[in-house]
Amino acid sequence: MRPKVIVSPVPPVIVRRVIGGQPVKAILAVLLVPASLLFAGDDPSVWRDLFNGKDLEGWKSIGTAVWKVEDGAIVGGQDGDPKRAGLLATVEPFQDFELELEFMIDEHGKYNSGVYLRNDPDTARRTGYQINIGRGEAEEYCAGVFTDRWLSKGDEKDTIRKKLEWNKLWIRAQGAHIVVKLNDVQVADVTDPQPTPKSLQKGVIGFQTYGAEGHAGWVKFRRIRIRAIAP
Repeated sequence: MRPKVIVSPVPPVIVRRVIGGQPVKAILAVLLVPASLLFAGDDPSVWRDLFNGKDLEGWKSIGTAVWKVEDGAIVGGQDGDPKRAGLLATVEPFQDFELELEFMIDEHGKYNSGVYLRNDPDTARRTGYQINIGRGEAEEYCAGVFTDRWLSKGDEKDTIRKKLEWNKLWIRAQGAHIVVKLNDVQVADVTDPQPTPKSLQKGVIGFQTYGAEGHAGWVKFRRIRIRAIAP
């Protein structure tokens, strides 16, 4: 009679070999995990967190702006000095992806922030696309897509963004095609007619801040996650 083998998927593996109806236990030092479980964590199409909610591991500050973690959120700004400006950028570069996050921003004049896409890793200057975060009435259109010009003004009338509250931002960047949702409402769907090589290359994601109109303000980010998509 041929032995029947029953294998547990979690190591160490206990094998019950049933021979003539009598079970015999053996512990094997073999990793017999299904491939779907073994490689699931390496699948780039699976959502993964970019912020651990505790510190700035995986991020680096460029410029003089001050960035810190408070109550599970990244807080950036001028820390009392409106001359401070800069970028908080991911260490890891990305190319084509979906990005989700929540943000809240100070409510003052033209004070604004933004999410840089595919930026050069060592500069606070925008080199790729920017998804703007600001006040529509100040012509700093929230969830608008900007390069050296507005490709889309997003929430132009400022009717979707919630003032001094958490807002959800979803971004899809696939080549020169950018789609943006603000609080689950699609506000931008554009294809750049004149993309630059830098705007399409793999680059970092960055959060921008500067003291517009001499105001020392703040911006907050939390629940930041990303997943890769096909080019």
